Amino acid sequence: MSHQIRALPENHLLAVLPAADQRRLLAHREPVELSLSDTLSEPGERTRYVLFPIDSVISLITVIDQRTQLEVGLLGNEGMLGIALVLGMSASPVRALVQSAGRAWRIEAADFSHQLERSPALRRGLNRYVYVLLSQLARTAACTSYHFVEARLARWLLMTRDRVHADQFHVTHEFLAYMLGVRRVGITRAASVLQQRKLIRYRRGELEILDGHGLEATACECYAALRDTYVRVLG
Repeated sequence: MSHQIRALPENHLLAVLPAADQRRLLAHREPVELSLSDTLSEPGERTRYVLFPIDSVISLITVIDQRTQLEVGLLGNEGMLGIALVLGMSASPVRALVQSAGRAWRIEAADFSHQLERSPALRRGLNRYVYVLLSQLARTAACTSYHFVEARLARWLLMTRDRVHADQFHVTHEFLAYMLGVRRVGITRAASVLQQRKLIRYRRGELEILDGHGLEATACECYAALRDTYVRVLG
């Protein structure tokens, strides 16, 4: 891997930083490999480091009780894990779970906080990202309450595609049911409908999006709204 700073980030939040700010922050970086289904943090747990995904995807999950939990956010190389530190808090209110294995840059919390104080550009960029993430959390809550499983599943698949940058990825019905907060039978029915319309192909945990435009037409309006918010705020 090249050691030229501008070749390093592979993460949008890092890539848009001025060269000097980027260089100071990345001096504290450590490359890590994230494994599928690994738990990265728990609610109330002290934040020890932040992660800037490269080609990994992380789910943010709110824990209601021992048996009930729901995905409320999804982040890939457009964002970062550990946003509570930007708000001056030392712990996250949500569980973070690796949804798609891959690489990330890891920076110790103390080093990150120090660089955040030194860099107005980093602070501005992360403040905008906080806005985008809050929009996603609010949209997801409303989507879960008001939209049909089929439309929610289409939205989730499109959001995942945008973050893994591929039309094929591994995901099981059990995991989808867990993420969307529905029974497994509901996911099976919704996925069958999408397959019958030739929008996706699914077999033994391997999913392929066949018709992205058709899937967007099936998804609820939340997908387009979230995408437009990201483009408008972060570009």
